[in-house]
This record gives sequence, C-alpha cells and structure tokens, in this order.
Amino acid sequence: MKKELIIELLSKFENACFEIKGIECWSARELQEILGYAKWDNFLKVIDKAKTACEKAGGAIPDHFAETGKMVALGSGSEREIIDFALTRYACYLIAQNGDSSKNEIAFAQTYFAVQTRRQEIIEQRLLEVARVSVREKLSKSEKKLSGIIYERGIDEKGFAIIRSKGDQALFGGFSTNDMKKKLGVPENRPLADFLPTLTIKAKDFATELTSHNVTEKALKGETAITKEHIDNNQAVRKMLHERGVKPEALPPAEDVKKVQRKLEGDEKRILKDVKKKK
Repeated sequence: MKKELIIELLSKFENACFEIKGIECWSARELQEILGYAKWDNFLKVIDKAKTACEKAGGAIPDHFAETGKMVALGSGSEREIIDFALTRYACYLIAQNGDSSKNEIAFAQTYFAVQTRRQEIIEQRLLEVARVSVREKLSKSEKKLSGIIYERGIDEKGFAIIRSKGDQALFGGFSTNDMKKKLGVPENRPLADFLPTLTIKAKDFATELTSHNVTEKALKGETAITKEHIDNNQAVRKMLHERGVKPEALPPAEDVKKVQRKLEGDEKRILKDVKKKK
C-alpha cells in the first residue's frame, strides 16, 4: 500500500473519530463511506456479521454498536432521520475483519483499529506484516492447487517436491532450495518460503499459478513435461524481476512468518482482553 494512501486514510479515520463519555467512537454512516461501501444495505450486512462475532466473543452488542439517529438533508430543504450506529474501536475492528480485505480501505482499517496507538509508522509496519502473512497463505493454497492438478496426472508427493525444487532453482539463479536455506539460515525442517521477503513469496506464487494454468490448458502430463513448464515459468518471473534490478537470491531473509502470524493473533487477543476489562 502506497504511503500517500496510508496518510490519506489515516487522516479520514482520525477526523471521523469522536468521543462519547470518554470512549472513542465512529459513525457507521461515515465508516461506510470511508470503507468504500456505496450502499447502506450492503454495509449493514457487514455490521450484522460483526455483531455476531462480538456476541460469540462474549461482548455485549449494545456496548459497542449503539443505535443512534442521524439527520440528513432532503432535496426539498427539509430533513429526515436515518438509522446510524455509534461504533467503538472494537466494533470497527470487527467490521473491518468481516469486510473484503482485498480492498485497501478494509486492509488499512483492520490494522488501524487493531493498534492502540495511531502513530503512522506503526500502522505501516503492521500493514506490511499482515500483507506478508496473507501472501504466504496464498502461496500455500497455490502449491496445494498445483499438487492436486499434477496428482491427477500420476505424479505423487515426491514428484511434486522435485518439481517445486527445480522451480526454486530456476527462480534463484541456480541456487537449490537447500542452498537458499543455508544462505538465509533457515532451519532444515522449515519451508524456505516462511523466511522469504514478501516480494519473493509473491514471485513464487505467480510462477506456481502460471504452472497450474498451463498444465491444465496445455493438458500436460508426466513429470518431465510439467517440470519443464514450472522451470520455464520461474525463469520468466526471474527475468522480469532481474529487469527491474531485483535478484531473488540476493534479498535478505525476513522474520519467520509464523512468528509474525503469532504476533498478529496476539494483537487480536489483546483487543478482546481490553474490551472485557472495560465491561
């Protein structure tokens, strides 16, 4: 997410915040607009999901989703009252968690309402962490998809491991998976991807998706043909990165993605704990 967009969204959320008896709140109607929902009815469905999540977590819905009225101007110059909610930080967090995280506004909101401080650099860092965990999960799904496709073509788990390793070697300029593990200090029993930076994980995912697509479209069969396809795709991705001045094998290792994930999950538990303390 670009820094300019982060600054813009931070300003919108800050300006929309108000206090009721010392508690931070946001108007659901304003939040709807900030999060990019054109229709109130669609946003109301997300609010309902958030209410359910709140209740399941042991929270009291009225404490976090206080129904209020809001006056809006009509074309005739008169006004009418519409339904609105005063949402606590926790309510906003649950709404964001039940929204479409592929939207920049939702992804930002998930982090903004999860952190207690509003310092921009902390929000930026958490957004990067969320993105890395997300792309790592995406790679796992892509690899599982490819594994299933080639399994139908008579290639077992061992064969898939060989194909994936050959792909790594093509992507990392001749360095094998084990070579890269040693280079980055990755434990032998852990996947290399858990310690790769976000850009490299995305590169592996793109090459894997290309292989899945082409194996199906070209009706490829046999380990030799599919291995060549996977190598070609990884070489193509490497070429694209190289043209932009990036050498995947030269990038430094990133923090263990499992630790990052535990940290993010800890944030969620802390939010729930803080909510329960305020009861």
